[in-house]
Amino acid sequence: MSFQAGFGIFSPQAGMSFKAIADRAAHAETLGYHSLWFVDHFWNRGIPDADCLESMALMSAVAARTEKLRIGTLVICNSFRNPALLAKALTTIDHVSGGRLEIGLGAGWMDEEYRGYGYEFPTMGARLRQLEEGLKILKLLFTEKRASYAGRYYKLDGAINNPKPLQSPHPPITIGGGGEKVMLRIVAQYADRWNCPAGYRSFEEKFDALKAHCKAVGRDVNSINISEQLLVCIGATEAEVEEKWKVASRLKPFSLTGIKGTPAQVVAQLQDRVRKGITFFTVMFGDFGPPATLELFAREVMPAFD
Repeated sequence: MSFQAGFGIFSPQAGMSFKAIADRAAHAETLGYHSLWFVDHFWNRGIPDADCLESMALMSAVAARTEKLRIGTLVICNSFRNPALLAKALTTIDHVSGGRLEIGLGAGWMDEEYRGYGYEFPTMGARLRQLEEGLKILKLLFTEKRASYAGRYYKLDGAINNPKPLQSPHPPITIGGGGEKVMLRIVAQYADRWNCPAGYRSFEEKFDALKAHCKAVGRDVNSINISEQLLVCIGATEAEVEEKWKVASRLKPFSLTGIKGTPAQVVAQLQDRVRKGITFFTVMFGDFGPPATLELFAREVMPAFD
């Protein structure tokens, strides 16, 4: 299977009003972006007092106000919601959107958030096992007439999820994470797309690990859409780029694996990533994506990958 390079906008909602988010979504849709991706946090580390709308309700609201733009969260924390309830909510959002939902799922990591809202914060190993059980439950409820499951952490007993998602057999599932021993095995078994988080040491090593897991479970790695969470600092001139980079360079870990340049320079760097096997980019703009930046990227970068 081959995938055409695509571009979504990674758009953390901290500090943004709903009107600002809805306006960004409408603008992104007009410009031809593939998707808009929120975060599943109750507050944002670094600016904890900033407004931060809840992701599931936000996805549904934005889905109802758009027509073509796909809507996702990078990534939903498996720990925050019972996976059966999550399946029901995601199915509803798929219907609200007319079949434009993107499911992003991860194991969770922000420990102060767990403590603040009274969630148990298990070990990384336990959270990964819970994530795997959660994925199994999602797929059962998306596809089975009645779903039963008895796991270590979750159980179903003849659970019904009607209607089924509009997208068949279910909305595409993106798993975000880079753990080479366990997380990438989970990707190999369950994901339609793997999103490599920013700040990695070597993309090639992680991709090789995913290939090995795919071989072990009997899956063609080419059936997985490979994506990267990518900081892009773009400007019309090199001087503008360097001025923007003064702020963007402080956005760690995103800046550690980010790219910067004029449109032509950004195209060249993206083409290099495509040659490595990356076919989708969840772009976080170094200047936080004001309208002029969204327009510049859409007008002068995206057409090179049509």
